[in-house]
Amino acid sequence: MKTRVTELLGIEYPIIQGGMAWVAEHHLAAAVSAAGGFGLIGAASAPADVVRQEIRKVKELTDKPFGVNVMLLTPHADEVAQVVVEEGVKAVTTGAGNPAKYMEMWKKAGIKVIPVVASVAMAKMMERAGADAVVAEGMESGGHIGSATTMTLVPQVVDAVNIPVIAAGGIGDGRGFAASMMLGAEGVQIGTRFVVADESIVHDNYKDRIVKAKDIDSTVTGTTTGHPVRSLRNQMTKEYLKKEQEGAPFEELELLTLGSLRKAVMEGDIKNGTVMAGQIAGLISKRQSCRDIILEIMEQGEALLNKHNW
Repeated sequence: MKTRVTELLGIEYPIIQGGMAWVAEHHLAAAVSAAGGFGLIGAASAPADVVRQEIRKVKELTDKPFGVNVMLLTPHADEVAQVVVEEGVKAVTTGAGNPAKYMEMWKKAGIKVIPVVASVAMAKMMERAGADAVVAEGMESGGHIGSATTMTLVPQVVDAVNIPVIAAGGIGDGRGFAASMMLGAEGVQIGTRFVVADESIVHDNYKDRIVKAKDIDSTVTGTTTGHPVRSLRNQMTKEYLKKEQEGAPFEELELLTLGSLRKAVMEGDIKNGTVMAGQIAGLISKRQSCRDIILEIMEQGEALLNKHNW
């Protein structure tokens, strides 16, 4: 399937893997890219030299295009922004902030810039700043979220900008893919379903928790702090929400989540760790390779779109 997104990134299928902290490392990114999608390394708060190593490891595993998700809030953002240029990365997606200060440097280096946005205003601002496309991410997604749903955000962003729009948040199968295309998106970004991929380094406990999740297992912490995060319910979220209701100070809440994502992803502590996952977790019922995930989504999605003469 050809869209402006596949053309822009030089990929076979308009499926981008989310740049998830601790999860999106070289094994997953390379596997998604090798399967015809667009793999991403989630730089998160990693130092620049770690990101450089990850980029080089992906190149050892595949010659297909891949990108880096640059978290703009980290103290390492300036160095990471430089590393993606030095290592000749194809594209960057950005989260938590405005990438305007790096835009000129990235564009000069021929890097495609695709900011993740949660509002129409931000999408328009990014287009004006020179973004090549935007990821419109609804609140159904795992991790840090905005306040609009994918169903409402995507068509409004599509109407507001001329650059390609990639839909994200709550997309886990061909139906979600087809729906996104119907809303005017030209690609999708998928996170939670790739967490359970065979090539994902995530602990088995974490993967099993997603596979066993029901529709009601998703919860949001941090609404009172202005930094809402979606994950699966467990002992930690229960404690966090209780403290939030009691009006606990931000520092006390922060202590609860410090290092908790790593604890869940790497050590498999799904009781006290943060098990970030989108609301779509309830739909995910099996583990597969990245290739099988992508092919299944495309097959189902294209069949639906053809049925409706899209």
